[in-house]
This record gives sequence, structure tokens and C-alpha cells, in this order.
Amino acid sequence: MTSIDPLLLLDNTSMMSVMNKGVFRCTDVTFEEAKAIMEVHQQEDILQCFSNLDLEDVIYDYLRIEKREFTHKRVRDMRVGQDGLVFKLYTTKSETQPVIVTDKGNEAKKIQNVYVYCQLVSRIE
Repeated sequence: MTSIDPLLLLDNTSMMSVMNKGVFRCTDVTFEEAKAIMEVHQQEDILQCFSNLDLEDVIYDYLRIEKREFTHKRVRDMRVGQDGLVFKLYTTKSETQPVIVTDKGNEAKKIQNVYVYCQLVSRIE
């Protein structure tokens, strides 16, 4: 059973959806802090509010968090006192465009660099 104020796992888009009304505090967190925040919550006390499978790779592979099956839910508004852990994608144009050959023999060209960083967002009013 999910708690009344579960931790929300968010991305760029879902973050904007939950911040419809209220006063919020956003704090940048390190990957280690993000991992610690997730690990103190039970699986049933976390809602995944995004569907980007690439972010799941970041959570499980890069942060080395044990794979868990979170309930997926679209959340419209955060409650006062509720927290969300945001995995924000940051994309820049590639300054170099190396061409590689895929395992199928196709040429592929690098066009972007994709970065991810984390924030903790809390509704305080």
C-alpha cells in the first residue's frame, strides 16, 4: 500500500506537471544523495511519474540502485510536505560528430551529448 505522500520520481516533463500550485524548494543533489534518498524509501512508498526507459537505466545501472518495480502514476499536484526526486535531462549539441559503424554495418553519427543531473523538489506551502 502506497503512503499518503509517496516520494515521486520525476523527469523534466512530469516535474512541470506536479508544480501547478504551491510554493516549492528545489535543491540540486548528487548522484550519491539521490541513491540514498531512494534507498530510505520502501518500494511501495515511491511512485514513478515518468515513462522514459532511458532514465530507468540511469537509476539502476549508473546509480547502482537495486531494480525495483515502482507503481507508475501521473500525478497532477504535489501535497504540502511531499518530495520528488527529479532526474533532469540536459542535452547539448555535439562539438564533434564522429561517425561509427553499428554492429549491423550502418553508419551512425553523433549529434548530441545527453547529460543527467538530479534535484530534490519539495512542496513547502
